[in-house]
Amino acid sequence: MASRLNPYISFNNSNARPAMEFYKDVFGGELTFSTYGEFGDPSGDGADNIMHGQLETPSGFTLMGADNPPGSAGPEGSNMSVSLSGDDADELRGYYTKLAEGGQISVPMEKQMWGDEFGMLTDKFGVGWMVNIVAAKD
Repeated sequence: MASRLNPYISFNNSNARPAMEFYKDVFGGELTFSTYGEFGDPSGDGADNIMHGQLETPSGFTLMGADNPPGSAGPEGSNMSVSLSGDDADELRGYYTKLAEGGQISVPMEKQMWGDEFGMLTDKFGVGWMVNIVAAKD
Protein backbone atom coordinates (compact mmCIF):
# COMPACT_ATOMS: atom_id res chain seq x y z
CA MET A 1 0.00 0.00 0.00
CA ALA A 2 1.29 3.43 -0.91
CA SER A 3 1.73 6.09 1.75
CA ARG A 4 -1.28 8.35 2.15
CA LEU A 5 -2.36 11.25 4.29
CA ASN A 6 -5.59 10.76 6.28
CA PRO A 7 -7.40 13.35 8.35
CA TYR A 8 -8.04 12.07 11.88
CA ILE A 9 -10.59 13.89 14.00
CA SER A 10 -10.83 13.66 17.81
CA PHE A 11 -14.28 14.09 19.32
CA ASN A 12 -15.53 14.89 22.84
CA ASN A 13 -18.83 13.87 24.43
CA SER A 14 -19.19 10.53 22.59
CA ASN A 15 -19.69 12.34 19.28
CA ALA A 16 -17.44 10.12 17.13
CA ARG A 17 -20.16 7.62 16.20
CA PRO A 18 -22.83 10.16 15.13
CA ALA A 19 -20.22 12.33 13.39
CA MET A 20 -18.71 9.44 11.42
CA GLU A 21 -22.19 8.14 10.53
CA PHE A 22 -23.04 11.65 9.29
CA TYR A 23 -19.91 11.68 7.11
CA LYS A 24 -20.90 8.25 5.74
CA ASP A 25 -24.29 9.73 4.77
CA VAL A 26 -22.48 12.60 3.04
CA PHE A 27 -19.76 10.63 1.21
CA GLY A 28 -21.04 7.04 1.14
CA GLY A 29 -18.67 4.14 1.59
CA GLU A 30 -17.77 1.61 4.23
CA LEU A 31 -17.58 2.64 7.89
CA THR A 32 -15.94 0.52 10.57
CA PHE A 33 -15.67 1.09 14.32
CA SER A 34 -13.69 -0.30 17.25
CA THR A 35 -14.74 0.64 20.78
CA TYR A 36 -12.70 1.14 23.93
CA GLY A 37 -14.61 -1.79 25.45
CA GLU A 38 -13.38 -4.14 22.72
CA PHE A 39 -9.79 -3.49 23.77
CA GLY A 40 -10.24 -2.96 27.50
CA ASP A 41 -12.88 -3.32 30.17
CA PRO A 42 -16.21 -3.98 28.37
CA SER A 43 -18.10 -2.65 31.41
CA GLY A 44 -15.80 0.31 32.10
CA ASP A 45 -16.51 4.01 31.75
CA GLY A 46 -16.74 4.90 28.05
CA ALA A 47 -16.62 1.27 26.88
CA ASP A 48 -19.06 2.03 24.04
CA ASN A 49 -17.11 5.09 22.90
CA ILE A 50 -15.23 4.86 19.62
CA MET A 51 -11.51 4.09 19.94
CA HIS A 52 -11.08 4.11 16.16
CA GLY A 53 -13.48 4.80 13.31
CA GLN A 54 -12.59 4.67 9.65
CA LEU A 55 -14.60 5.64 6.58
CA GLU A 56 -13.42 4.46 3.14
CA THR A 57 -15.44 6.16 0.38
CA PRO A 58 -16.10 5.21 -3.25
CA SER A 59 -14.20 8.37 -4.29
CA GLY A 60 -11.05 7.14 -2.55
CA PHE A 61 -11.30 9.35 0.56
CA THR A 62 -10.28 7.96 3.93
CA LEU A 63 -11.54 9.76 7.02
CA MET A 64 -10.65 8.58 10.53
CA GLY A 65 -12.00 9.64 13.91
CA ALA A 66 -12.31 8.65 17.55
CA ASP A 67 -13.73 9.75 20.87
CA ASN A 68 -11.12 11.12 23.24
CA PRO A 69 -10.20 8.45 25.81
CA PRO A 70 -12.45 8.30 28.89
CA GLY A 71 -11.43 11.00 31.37
CA SER A 72 -9.70 13.21 28.80
CA ALA A 73 -10.92 16.04 26.65
CA GLY A 74 -9.42 18.03 23.84
CA PRO A 75 -10.43 20.62 21.29
CA GLU A 76 -13.26 19.18 19.20
CA GLY A 77 -12.42 19.53 15.55
CA SER A 78 -11.11 23.07 16.06
CA ASN A 79 -7.46 22.30 15.42
CA MET A 80 -7.85 21.20 11.81
CA SER A 81 -9.86 21.44 8.61
CA VAL A 82 -10.55 18.89 5.96
CA SER A 83 -10.03 19.95 2.36
CA LEU A 84 -11.92 18.47 -0.59
CA SER A 85 -10.92 19.41 -4.11
CA GLY A 86 -11.35 18.20 -7.65
CA ASP A 87 -13.16 18.91 -10.88
CA ASP A 88 -16.46 17.03 -10.37
CA ALA A 89 -18.53 20.14 -9.62
CA ASP A 90 -21.83 18.34 -8.96
CA GLU A 91 -20.24 15.88 -6.54
CA LEU A 92 -18.33 18.55 -4.64
CA ARG A 93 -21.31 20.94 -4.46
CA GLY A 94 -23.37 18.06 -3.11
CA TYR A 95 -20.81 17.40 -0.36
CA TYR A 96 -20.71 21.11 0.51
CA THR A 97 -24.49 21.31 0.74
CA LYS A 98 -24.79 18.21 2.94
CA LEU A 99 -21.91 19.22 5.20
CA ALA A 100 -23.50 22.66 5.70
CA GLU A 101 -26.75 21.16 7.06
CA GLY A 102 -26.89 22.22 10.71
CA GLY A 103 -23.50 23.90 10.40
CA GLN A 104 -22.15 27.39 9.74
CA ILE A 105 -21.03 28.64 6.32
CA SER A 106 -18.05 30.99 6.56
CA VAL A 107 -17.35 31.36 2.80
CA PRO A 108 -20.26 30.74 0.43
CA MET A 109 -19.54 28.41 -2.49
CA GLU A 110 -18.70 30.83 -5.31
CA LYS A 111 -16.07 31.66 -7.92
CA GLN A 112 -12.90 33.06 -6.37
CA MET A 113 -10.15 35.37 -7.63
CA TRP A 114 -7.93 32.38 -8.51
CA GLY A 115 -10.63 31.12 -10.88
CA ASP A 116 -11.92 28.13 -8.93
CA GLU A 117 -15.22 27.78 -7.13
CA PHE A 118 -14.56 27.60 -3.38
CA GLY A 119 -16.45 27.52 -0.10
CA MET A 120 -15.71 27.03 3.60
CA LEU A 121 -17.91 25.88 6.44
CA THR A 122 -17.95 24.39 9.90
CA ASP A 123 -20.22 21.36 10.16
CA LYS A 124 -22.62 20.65 13.01
CA PHE A 125 -19.85 18.78 14.87
CA GLY A 126 -17.44 21.76 14.82
CA VAL A 127 -15.18 20.44 12.04
CA GLY A 128 -13.96 22.89 9.42
CA TRP A 129 -14.28 21.98 5.73
CA MET A 130 -12.88 23.64 2.58
CA VAL A 131 -14.31 22.67 -0.80
CA ASN A 132 -12.52 23.73 -3.99
CA ILE A 133 -13.88 23.00 -7.48
CA VAL A 134 -11.07 23.35 -10.01
CA ALA A 135 -11.99 25.64 -12.90
CA ALA A 136 -12.24 24.02 -16.30
CA LYS A 137 -9.27 24.80 -18.54
CA ASP A 138 -10.16 26.72 -21.69
